[in-house]
Amino acid sequence: MLAHCARDRILHSLTPAAPVARPALIALAARPAPAAPVAPSVPPPGAPDGRPVGPLSGAWPVTAVEGAGLAPVAVADLPALRRRVSAVLVASQILGGLGVATGVALAAVLAKEVSGTESLSGLAPTATVAGTAVLSVPLAALMTARGRRPGLVLAYLIGAAGAVVVVVASAVGNFPLLLVGMAGFGAASSANLQARFAAADLAEPSVRARAISNVVWATTIGAVLGPNIAAPAGRSVSALGVPEASGAFVWAAGAFLLSAVVVAVLLRPDPLLTARALEPDADTSAAGRSLRAGIAAVAASGRARLALMTVAVAHTAMVSVMSMTPVDLGHHGAGIDLIGLVISGHIAGMYAFSPVMGRLADRFGRLGVIGLSVGLLAVSALLAGTAGGRHAQTAAGLFLLGLGWSAGLVSGSALLTDSVPQAARAAAQGLSDLTMNTAAGVGGAVAGLVVARASYGWLTLGAALLLLPLAALALCTRGPGHGRGSDAAGAG
Repeated sequence: MLAHCARDRILHSLTPAAPVARPALIALAARPAPAAPVAPSVPPPGAPDGRPVGPLSGAWPVTAVEGAGLAPVAVADLPALRRRVSAVLVASQILGGLGVATGVALAAVLAKEVSGTESLSGLAPTATVAGTAVLSVPLAALMTARGRRPGLVLAYLIGAAGAVVVVVASAVGNFPLLLVGMAGFGAASSANLQARFAAADLAEPSVRARAISNVVWATTIGAVLGPNIAAPAGRSVSALGVPEASGAFVWAAGAFLLSAVVVAVLLRPDPLLTARALEPDADTSAAGRSLRAGIAAVAASGRARLALMTVAVAHTAMVSVMSMTPVDLGHHGAGIDLIGLVISGHIAGMYAFSPVMGRLADRFGRLGVIGLSVGLLAVSALLAGTAGGRHAQTAAGLFLLGLGWSAGLVSGSALLTDSVPQAARAAAQGLSDLTMNTAAGVGGAVAGLVVARASYGWLTLGAALLLLPLAALALCTRGPGHGRGSDAAGAG
């Protein structure tokens, strides 16, 4: 098999890459461009002979704007638009991440209080993961049809409603209702995940991974602050006659509502619809943008399949090992303070260094950083699985586990966006989030059984074995050249 891989790489390197042209004007669209635009009476700047500019064949870039009754903007203004979109997404990610981290920190505690038994406490975070996975598909379908803004706003509103349901369930002591609320709460996590793809919509291929990583980095703030404001949030509802742990969900609902307002008011023009205005010749039919089209686009591209597998495996390995590390630390005499320190280091590895991973993916290519992810995850499994009572070694393993996850998420998300057609991107990205969260949900559930019936060491070994097919697929996936933006175009 490796011989075939080497032959494919040599043949691919002899194929010249097609030059990429850039249009002189960009249409800032608030909705998809008409299928049959009327040609403008005056050619756009940069086309004195009346020919279309750049890749927008068949009509000048301004045509879609005139047909929609909107105003065009010069390419010189596009960097400012990208910065604006990134700033809005970072702001919403900070608020959304704060709400998610605040609620998740006390989800199991609240579930124990409402159900009356510790054995059911794990169902609350599981319901959140399930909600994130299930809701990712309809939210992606809405974004495909209407753009990023309505999809993100709806996701945050569902998350806020879910948080309110959790508070009501805790007040009346209804555990099934609590799980329903936690599933709705997961929609906010889906919004936070989809925000990284919104950052990629208008980014140049050569800096697309960096754009994704900046939004992922913003989660650091919420992840760090969230657990620390859980206590004051609980005290704030003490006079309402509800469990203190539900106060975190009251504050989370407020954070999600603020995120929805920020996106609804400031994420204009819509980045996905604006990006589509760059490619008016792309498939604009409903079938071309359906989930089935997204699945077909991923199935048709080896690089897209690798991207999907990367985020799924990295997320599953991370969730499985991380979720059971506190249990293993407790078995070896670690106290709550030490466990919290180890998990804080893990979270720092996940989010704080994502801009580094983005720069590496843009500089050296997506495939190289996927290889880095596999290496980091393998070393982390080795360190954590053989640590025993050596807590410093466990902490190092969990930190590298976070780094490996970050490398896989950023490079895999960028590679997926690179590898599928514009029309099918939102659907393919929704499929990616569905796959990664479903796989992680299963992995988290199996992790507890493995530790209970075998050991934490066997769990880390299983996580390492998950990396083998990913490594094999990465070796057999062709990449067009090397260096900056090398993996930004082409299909496997």
